[in-house]
Amino acid sequence: MSDEQQIELKTVGFDARFPQQNQTKHCYQSYIDYHKCITVKGEDFAPCKVFWKTYNSLCPSAWIEQWDDQRSNGTFPGNL
Repeated sequence: MSDEQQIELKTVGFDARFPQQNQTKHCYQSYIDYHKCITVKGEDFAPCKVFWKTYNSLCPSAWIEQWDDQRSNGTFPGNL
């Protein structure tokens, strides 16, 4: 096991704005919050990484890929 990298898995913490089991809105809002944060503060701003970790934990990768494509094409429906 000395050659294997240890991966620490964590779940996203509770957010009072999203008290229900369905985390779809939490996923989408975290994606938007991350991109707003890096637009204003830059990618190296540590608090932005919380949004990144949240949406990467909650959102299906297909959604993230689709949203990234939409952002690059200028067709993303959210307000960034």
